[in-house]
Amino acid sequence: MVSATRVTIGGLADRLGLSKASVSYALNGQPGVSDDTRRRVLDLAEELGWHPSSSARALSRARSDAIGIVLRRDPGLLGTEPYYMSLLAGVEAELAESGQSLLLRMVGTSNGQDLAAYRRWSAEQRVDGVMLFDIVVGDPRPALLDELGLAFVLHGNDEAAAPGRVLLYDAFGDARMLVDHLHALGHRRILHIQGPQEFEHEQERAAAIARFAAEHGMQAASEPSDYSMEAGERIAGAHAGDLGLTAIVTSNDLLALGAQAALSRRGRDDIALVSWDDSLICRLGSRPLTALARFPEEQGRRATRMLLDELSGVETATRTARP
Repeated sequence: MVSATRVTIGGLADRLGLSKASVSYALNGQPGVSDDTRRRVLDLAEELGWHPSSSARALSRARSDAIGIVLRRDPGLLGTEPYYMSLLAGVEAELAESGQSLLLRMVGTSNGQDLAAYRRWSAEQRVDGVMLFDIVVGDPRPALLDELGLAFVLHGNDEAAAPGRVLLYDAFGDARMLVDHLHALGHRRILHIQGPQEFEHEQERAAAIARFAAEHGMQAASEPSDYSMEAGERIAGAHAGDLGLTAIVTSNDLLALGAQAALSRRGRDDIALVSWDDSLICRLGSRPLTALARFPEEQGRRATRMLLDELSGVETATRTARP
């Protein structure tokens, strides 16, 4: 047996009577060689211990040891959003333990840029798999990734979207908790400042709040936003003159901070304020604020673990987000 440290592409090419380029294409799973040639190269490479694992699977497809995330968010807004900063910290922490790396792209909100990024990554073999967040209604990404043969895990509320590849969270359970809490305090009318309506989870949240409020005989209305502090301030300010409004629920902490500023300016200390996301921001305001602890760092870890397990072909232990 020849030592693996002495095996080179040139050595393999000499033994097989092939060019170095052909051997490289075969080893890295690239087009340009016949199936017979690829098999000869892989068989000899395995015999000589080219890869420590001596695994036919590892030999037949190059691994980048990287996973990818493409976010359709305004880069300026993302930098101020604690939820995603914590989630990405969890992703990085899990990858560090596994010796993997993260390729992150922020492509803005223009249609199609995220799909182009996936196609490019697949063609260039830049990542072994990707994680999907902010699932939109009729999301084209799962079908595209299946077509490209690129592994993925998505974070959502519907297992049917990609059976076995969804980190499930309970949007309806969260909404019930919030509405029950407000009802127990005697509130009668809720304004829900939600995120963009194109996101499935925002539609689910609005529908759930309306449903559970109706069960309690409460009134609830939802109004979309872009998750920014400015939007929260604008929308809450527009409703601050409604004396029948008793509570505002916001879909993230930045919206809550903006709503808080508007309510304080209008002297509406009688309106309760609830954020769907907890963060340090929620502790810095000028008035009491109720928030859900959604553990984004742990969500990032669990989604990453699911993807790494799928790439390794092993059964993952946890497929749900921490309640």
